[in-house]
Amino acid sequence: MSSAATGYRSLLRIPGAAAFFLTAAVGRVGIAMTGLGLVWLVHDRIGSYGTAGLATAGFSLAEALIGPQLARLVDRFRQTRVLPFCLLAHGTAMAVVLTSTAPTALIVSATCAGAAVPQLGALSAARWAHLLRETRADDLPTAFSLESLANATAFLVGPVLVAGLGAAGDPAVATIIAAALILGGGGGLAAQGRTAPRPARRLSERDTGRTLLRLDFVLIAMLNLAIGLYFGTMGVSVSAFAVSSGTPDAAALIIAASSLSGLLAGWLYGLRRHRMPAHRQLIIATAYLTGTALLLPLAPSALWLGAAVVITEAAIPPTLVLLNVLTERTVHPTVLTQAFTWNNSTSAAGSALAASIAGHTADHLGPSTALALAPTAGLTLLTLAITLKIRHRSRRR
Repeated sequence: MSSAATGYRSLLRIPGAAAFFLTAAVGRVGIAMTGLGLVWLVHDRIGSYGTAGLATAGFSLAEALIGPQLARLVDRFRQTRVLPFCLLAHGTAMAVVLTSTAPTALIVSATCAGAAVPQLGALSAARWAHLLRETRADDLPTAFSLESLANATAFLVGPVLVAGLGAAGDPAVATIIAAALILGGGGGLAAQGRTAPRPARRLSERDTGRTLLRLDFVLIAMLNLAIGLYFGTMGVSVSAFAVSSGTPDAAALIIAASSLSGLLAGWLYGLRRHRMPAHRQLIIATAYLTGTALLLPLAPSALWLGAAVVITEAAIPPTLVLLNVLTERTVHPTVLTQAFTWNNSTSAAGSALAASIAGHTADHLGPSTALALAPTAGLTLLTLAITLKIRHRSRRR
């Protein structure tokens, strides 16, 4: 690999790029705040974590299922036309959440808010692909690294803001700020038509092989599902291990350290232009994740677990970037927003599934056994990455 001739600064100097990237990044902080914000708000109103969990689950499930359908409309009619309707529906639903006191109304309105929340990460990534595909395709990994950094920062900062505001005694403030960030970021993105991809045209017969039903994209979606399995496992297992070790406060420190490790790894990865083919890079990244994840269930203390998590987390941003790169190369531009959104949805589904399995495993077999699910997820990733590489090689012959 060699130093990239163009880096982050060069990309953000492209006319309109900094504006759409920063507005989408602001909105993503709001999205990262919403789930935990609902937990604080609903529990404060109703006094029940069960109801709070149902409201949050409704939001997340609706986002995962309806998001790709909204992305289909975006690909068909353009971001600038669809976004205002999404924002109006989301803002209305969140207003109902903020003014409701009945459990049913809170759950239903939170679910509606999740169904309408715009997928700002996918919209931003689609804009990068639109801007760079024809003339600067080699810079797409750097652009997707920027997207990974924005996403990681949002999910590092957002929950901290919610927890701080909730602990201060007024959980509604966190939800109001989250909604304002989403509406502001989404509105700013909707106002920027120059960088938005053009509406989809009808696929030609030659292009029909690059739809979402193509096996290569199905494998990429499964890779995102598998990385979601890793996320869900770690979220539950790290907390369970810290509590069982008698150091519950260590969980937050481990998670924060792993997030910072991921930010650093993603930033460093994007600084370089990699000559190695993306399929081979993905195999190396997933092999590294699998190998380092084997250390997790062997950790004798929270300190050792923190070190192992930090080392393992370094593989996550490059893996996510490579999955975006391969998605852009695999599907037709007219369905690219849908593809990015399906990647997000399958990752969320994997995370939810793994969180449930890891929780039950930690309860009955202990947190170290639950942590053993992480290398299992890594091995699944590695197997799928090798399969995708074999398919790529066989098509070239």
